[in-house]
Amino acid sequence: MSDMTLAWRHYRLERRMFWRNPTAAFFSFVLPLIFLVLFGAISDDDQLRIIVPGIAGLSVMATTFNALAMQMTFLRDAGVLKRMHGTPLPGRSYLAGVLGSAATNALVQIAIVVLASRFAFGLGWPENWLTLVIFTLLGVSCFAAIGVAFSYVIPNFEAAPAYTNIIFLPVIFISGVFYDVEKVPTFLHDIANALPLVHVINGLQAALVTGKPLHDLLSDLAVLLLWAALGAVAAVRGFRWDARGS
Repeated sequence: MSDMTLAWRHYRLERRMFWRNPTAAFFSFVLPLIFLVLFGAISDDDQLRIIVPGIAGLSVMATTFNALAMQMTFLRDAGVLKRMHGTPLPGRSYLAGVLGSAATNALVQIAIVVLASRFAFGLGWPENWLTLVIFTLLGVSCFAAIGVAFSYVIPNFEAAPAYTNIIFLPVIFISGVFYDVEKVPTFLHDIANALPLVHVINGLQAALVTGKPLHDLLSDLAVLLLWAALGAVAAVRGFRWDARGS
């Protein structure tokens, strides 16, 4: 059986396992909608044009970086990865299934944000669908790789929420999720520009609101490609099947 077929089968298993916890699945998809409704209720049209792409970017990071960092830590601590290593399933097929499931969640959340902004707040359909697809996929690839790599520094699953949130929360607040990133102090603006989230948001804002052409976003694309490459190298080189001390 080919690696691609095995990856597809494991992807289907991951989707079934995800929906077997309907409460977690429900809140995973509702979280961006809650943010959008809360901030949309107190925002005018100009602010919504900033908040909608910001929340879309937040959704991509939450469903890839946060979810995978915690999931991989749990699976390693529980010995699931070690047992999987003893099966005929190749590691690359296993990771492809896990990453594909996380990517599916991110795409669903982007769809939720697009539909909510269109029908609840009347912002219209995305200005550029191609840019939306490109930056969504790049954001998913980038944060998924970083999430898997980051799981290696988390000592155990009990510490995972603290470790992920100490990265996630500061990044979303300096990257312009809820306001114009240009209004933050210069040193925070420089830090944000060195990180991937602000560039995902820039691309999503161009796709959803401004219609800025793709050739004007080359610097954002370059930063995301660099982070995705670095994350992928770190994820592959640091991958281990067993928990620390095993």
